Amino acid sequence: MKQPRRREVELFSLSFLDVISCGFGAMIVLLVVVIATQRQAVEQVSGNVRGQVEASTTTREALAGEHQTLVRELEAKKRQLAQLQQRLTVLGGEFERAQRQQGTALAGAEASIRAEEQLRAVQQSLSEEMKRLASQAEYKPPDPNATIGGIPVDSEYIIFVIDTSGSMQQGAWPLVVRKMQEVLNSYPRVKGIQVLNDQGTYMFPSYAGQWIPDTPARRAVVIERLRGWNIFSASNPAPGIAQAIQTFHRPDQPTSIFVFGDDFNGSSIDEVVRSVARLNPKTASGQAAVRIHTFGFPVMVLLVNQQASFTRFAHLMRILAEQNSGSFVGLPALK
Repeated sequence: MKQPRRREVELFSLSFLDVISCGFGAMIVLLVVVIATQRQAVEQVSGNVRGQVEASTTTREALAGEHQTLVRELEAKKRQLAQLQQRLTVLGGEFERAQRQQGTALAGAEASIRAEEQLRAVQQSLSEEMKRLASQAEYKPPDPNATIGGIPVDSEYIIFVIDTSGSMQQGAWPLVVRKMQEVLNSYPRVKGIQVLNDQGTYMFPSYAGQWIPDTPARRAVVIERLRGWNIFSASNPAPGIAQAIQTFHRPDQPTSIFVFGDDFNGSSIDEVVRSVARLNPKTASGQAAVRIHTFGFPVMVLLVNQQASFTRFAHLMRILAEQNSGSFVGLPALK
């Protein structure tokens, strides 16, 4: 019997190829979709990165500019610090020299004070008559008609009222010291001295309200103290003049006030003149109870170029001198 012929199985039939093709097509479609999506994401990420890079570059440039500015400022501050340190060193040396000079002057003053105290103790043991004779031999009243440089030197007590403002300190202080020496030299011997600034502050607080005895040693101490005397001033001599008259004027004590200054910052000249006139009335002879002599230092004209300010001050000083039996001295230079 004839065997039936087997049917050969076709592995790559048309149906199989169709399935395979569809699968590959689906994969290709998916691949195309994925690639398109990834490309958009990549472009977005790239854009963000480029923006961040540009922002970082701008920030870096700004920081670099600020760094350079800070470096320049730091160098300038270092130079300023070096200059200040150098100036501080110089001032420290000057301060030490001033302290040594002050210590020498104070030591001399203390020695003089101790000698005077010993002399006073000896004098107290003398009889009243002997003390009277000693006083007469020690002090000779001034000549009422004597003048030096147009300034009467007939007073037994003298007071200095000095403007200690910054303009005077910086522009005229050596001349102030010299003029005080000249005034003191014109009075070889007086019974009392006092020194205030224009605000009525005492040069020597220990002698506030009382006279500084006149001796060569004390005069030297006054001059030495004046060289470094630096205290607040309002450039208005009215308080100092009022303090001097109210505290020290006595009818039996011929007194002169010497006003040194360069500027007047008060509100009214007339107010100052009226105030001084009330405090310093005329005596029966027609003279003021206290003579007021005034010195004008031309700091505001020669250094500060304030002609109007100095003219106002000079006008006040001239009136005060004329109405209070004194003399006005307008200095033409600062040397």
